[in-house]
Amino acid sequence: MISFVGAGPGAADLITIRGRDRLAAADVVVWASSLVPPEVLAHAPAGAEVHDSASMTLEDVLGVYATHPEATIVRLHSGDPCVYGAIQEQIDWCLSQERDFEIVPGVSSLGAAAAAVGRELTVPQVAQSVVLTRLAGRTATSMPTGESVATFAAHGATMAVFLSGARPRELQDQLLSPGSGYSADTPAVVVVRASWPDEQVVVSTVGSLAEDMIATGARTTVLVLVGPALRGTAERSRLYAPDHGHRFRRRSLPGTTAGRPA
Repeated sequence: MISFVGAGPGAADLITIRGRDRLAAADVVVWASSLVPPEVLAHAPAGAEVHDSASMTLEDVLGVYATHPEATIVRLHSGDPCVYGAIQEQIDWCLSQERDFEIVPGVSSLGAAAAAVGRELTVPQVAQSVVLTRLAGRTATSMPTGESVATFAAHGATMAVFLSGARPRELQDQLLSPGSGYSADTPAVVVVRASWPDEQVVVSTVGSLAEDMIATGARTTVLVLVGPALRGTAERSRLYAPDHGHRFRRRSLPGTTAGRPA
C-alpha cells in the first residue's frame, strides 16, 4: 500500500491521527525536507527507510515505489495533498501498475493561515466564496485560460494566493487590474510558513501588498489572503439566529424560548 499523507501546514502536531498512524506503520517514507518539518518523522519507526524528495524527480520517487512492491510506503506531502500536491501523476502510476494506494487528507496551509490571522474567510453578506489560485510564473503553460489572478479578482471574493511569494509586484498589479473587485484599501494578509515556529503574519492592504511582501524577505512558503472578509466586521450569521429554524432546532419567536413560550 502506498499512502499519500497530508503532513499539515508545518506544525508537527497538525498532522491527522490517521496520518500519524500510517507513518507509524511505514516501512518506507518519502518526504520533502524543504516543506515538511523533520519533527513529523518522529512518528515513523526507527528502522524505516527514509528518502528526501527535495532533490528527487518524479521518476526517482516512482523508482522507490517500484523497488518496494510489497512495502508499506508513506509519501508525505505538505498541507493537504489535493491542493498543489502533484499527486495525480503518482496516482496514475499506481493505477497503471495496479498498486494499492490511498489519500490521507491533511490540514491545508489555508486553514492554518486563517487561524493565524484570526478571521473567518466566508462572512455573510461580505464573501461566501474562497478562490485558491496562484500566479502563472515559470509554470505558465499549466495555467488554464481564464484562471489568472486578475480574472478571479473581478469577483471580489476571498482569495488565497499560493506559490507566488517571489513575484510580489506582479501579484499586486493583477489584484488591482482593470475590472477588479478589490481596491487599494482592500485588506490583505501575508502569512509566511504558517504554523511553523518562525511563522510571520503581516497585515496589509492590496495597495501596500508588494512592499510588505518584499519586507518579509520570503520567497517561498508564502500564502497571501485577500478580500473584505479579512476586515473582521460582519453581519451576524443567520445559522444560529433565534428566528432561523432548521431540522435540528425550531425557530424562536419573540417572547418564546426555542419555539416554546417563555
